[in-house]
Amino acid sequence: MRLSVLLILFAFSGLMVAQTDVYERLEFPDNLTSSVLSPRKFLGYRLGERFTEYARSVNYFDYLAEQSPRIRAERYGTTYEGRPLILLTVSSEENIRNLERIRQRQLALVNTFREQGEETEDLLEGHPVINSYSYNIHGNEASSTEAAMQVAYELATTEDEQTLEALRNSVILMFVCVNPDGRDRYVYWYNGMARATGGAEPDDLEHHAPWPNGRTNHYWFDLNRDWVWGVHPESRGHTQAYQRWMPNVHTDYHEQSYNANYFTVPGTTPRNLLLPDTYESWADTFGRANIREFNRMGISYFTRDRFDFYYPSYGSSYPSVMGAVGMLTEQGGIAGGRAVETEDGYVLTLRQRVWDHYTTSIAQVRTAAANREALLRYSLAAWNPINSKQGATGYLIENDGSDYLDDFLQLMLLNGVEVERTTEALDARGRSFRDGTVADRSHPAGSLIIATEQARHLFLNSIMTNDLQIEDSVMYDMSSWSAALAYNLEAFAFDAPIRVNTEPVTVIESQGSLTGPADGVPYAYVIDWGQRQAPRALARLWDAGLRVRASLEPFTTDEGEVFSAGSLIVLRGRNLEHESELSELMTTLSDDLGLRIARFSTGRMREGNDLASTRNFPVDQPRVALLVDQPFDTYTSGQIYFLFDWETRLPVSRIRTSQLRQTAVPKFGSRYGYADLSDYDVLILPDADQLEDVFGKEELATLRQWISGGGTLVTVGSSAEFFTEASKFNDQRLKSPGKDTTTAAAYLSFADRTAYYGKQNIPGTALHARLDTTHPLAFGLKPQVYTLKFGSSALVPQADLQSVGRYAADSTALLASGYASQEGLDRLAGNTWAGVRTIGQGKLVYLLDNPHYRMFWRGPSRLMQNAVMIVPGM
Repeated sequence: MRLSVLLILFAFSGLMVAQTDVYERLEFPDNLTSSVLSPRKFLGYRLGERFTEYARSVNYFDYLAEQSPRIRAERYGTTYEGRPLILLTVSSEENIRNLERIRQRQLALVNTFREQGEETEDLLEGHPVINSYSYNIHGNEASSTEAAMQVAYELATTEDEQTLEALRNSVILMFVCVNPDGRDRYVYWYNGMARATGGAEPDDLEHHAPWPNGRTNHYWFDLNRDWVWGVHPESRGHTQAYQRWMPNVHTDYHEQSYNANYFTVPGTTPRNLLLPDTYESWADTFGRANIREFNRMGISYFTRDRFDFYYPSYGSSYPSVMGAVGMLTEQGGIAGGRAVETEDGYVLTLRQRVWDHYTTSIAQVRTAAANREALLRYSLAAWNPINSKQGATGYLIENDGSDYLDDFLQLMLLNGVEVERTTEALDARGRSFRDGTVADRSHPAGSLIIATEQARHLFLNSIMTNDLQIEDSVMYDMSSWSAALAYNLEAFAFDAPIRVNTEPVTVIESQGSLTGPADGVPYAYVIDWGQRQAPRALARLWDAGLRVRASLEPFTTDEGEVFSAGSLIVLRGRNLEHESELSELMTTLSDDLGLRIARFSTGRMREGNDLASTRNFPVDQPRVALLVDQPFDTYTSGQIYFLFDWETRLPVSRIRTSQLRQTAVPKFGSRYGYADLSDYDVLILPDADQLEDVFGKEELATLRQWISGGGTLVTVGSSAEFFTEASKFNDQRLKSPGKDTTTAAAYLSFADRTAYYGKQNIPGTALHARLDTTHPLAFGLKPQVYTLKFGSSALVPQADLQSVGRYAADSTALLASGYASQEGLDRLAGNTWAGVRTIGQGKLVYLLDNPHYRMFWRGPSRLMQNAVMIVPGM
């Protein structure tokens, strides 16, 4: 290992010499004790000379925990690729010895609003402030994990009295690398590309990581949008660890373009106006502590610009809705490598990026500790529902049989929300999320009740409300995320006390069942397609080699049980070679996936088609390809990849665009490293700009020929827009904004243009829509759904377009939640966002709105599974 390090340092010596002044100017405290090695001594190089592989950083964090009584290291989870997720807890030796007692006192403080008085003051007395950090949630923003090593070393070994006092007054939680898979993807690539002579020129290869780059996790997800939803193990792990502590202060560490200077709080608008009024002043307090250090060292920075904390699932905003002072730092540096020349001729080094993040980390330690009691009292006030700015007393979710109710419940429990289930019917006056009406209604027993009189009321109201006030339509992310809308649930809000008998819900009870006559030989097995895990069951049936049919229409048994269109039918007579295995296979499926599977002794139905009717069509396993790489969007590609590979477990080949382009020359097949369209039944195109770079005239002709021969092309977002009259692929008309030639636009001042055009955009807004559930594309879905809209384009309904999903016809009733201009709503109303066109023997599927955005907007997500698994057989 020592020899390897020497060789690496020799190779990088050219750059090191050129940057010697940086190491002298930005020098870390080193050799603070003779017994504990600094990062430089342990790794064999100075921080900033190269990127550290994740395993080596883990070794160092474990080493510090072994050597220092001020540090504990724990594993709070594992990534998809098997890397451990590490949480360091740092404090004084006495606090570390009493760590569990401190944690329990902190959790007691969370709920003291129920018993205000002397007990609260007793808990506050001498209680340390809980101060947390999340580093490297975006893998290619890699400087912060490097900085975390130096921060941990200094806190573990310092004898500086101010820092020691800070450790006595605080417990510091360091999520040292939230995204190890993405980090290593970037670090291994970069270290393999780094030049011995340095590569500061912006055009050099080392500043241009290949698609999908290292920002995302294994499934190409942006984990900094997943704090609330917990789709991925990295997010579930750190959310569970966060909930075990409920910190008072948190900062999320990031990087931005290497041309940008350091950003520190406060941020810009829009803000979550439900937060305590004093949040901004606290953010300013910590921001000014950072800039005092930057002023001293001549480090450039900015505040109150570009970054807002409106969306509650960021690492900077999630802590805020959990009662902490949540903050963001953004170091310039993405794609900067070890050194890069910025647009103004300055050479930004990795050393400076590490030093800057180290500096703000230490400044936060001291500032939080110096304001210990005031920050604890800030959180106490934030946790107290009496201070809520939202009028709702509670929310009710009806149990209408939707399997997404379990997804919703899992979300609430993951985030520590107290949930009750009614044990009797409830008659109450409330507001419907579906249509906005306030009325007296009767809600069935088994409904979920979530009262806002709980410590996490800020989170609950922020994540549930569909009318959160927006002070600025130009935002960094999306404008709507209401969980009730995302899961397409029947939800209601109340503004008066709710009186009903309930029972607490602390676990999700989901178990399968195998119903029907157990004696005799079964005629068939049926799995209703409306169940959450039905697509995964279909993939399992295919994998077992069974022949499966899908019902074209709903049908009813003699006992009156109704099965929805799309229900899977496994006929014993069509699977005789598997006859002896069927019973055990169905039992296993039911147990593993929590499915309700019906065993039939007859194929005769009381209403609808008989089970073996030829109208119930065979569904064969398709050979599926997903086109990836430039110009396709990494995130949309990752969501589709995750949906099929992880959730459905249906094999999908990921094909680079450079491979598929060769199919215009038929003699080039997969033997030569190229993908041939004839090898696939379904081709999925994620969202993409400049699709004409992939599909020119010749490629479009080849694609049309493939579809006509029986292929299914599934298009998402702007890819769907491309396969219209816009590319002359067909005569499908597209309704889009076009160029703004209005007088208002013509006379705009330069300063007003951003706000003007921002108001024309639809930035991730929930809209009311309807689905034609008689069409196979919408099997298993409700007729009413909320679709999440980005942009303002739609398909114009035409005779040869099977319009499956349409926006509400009345533009004044189209907006469900979020922001959209009336002009944009008028353009969309009544038009199509999901549809199918038949081309020869094949099909072109349009999904203009991503039906499974970030895998938390699940209401319409069955559309994609239907497009791939059901539609090709119709």
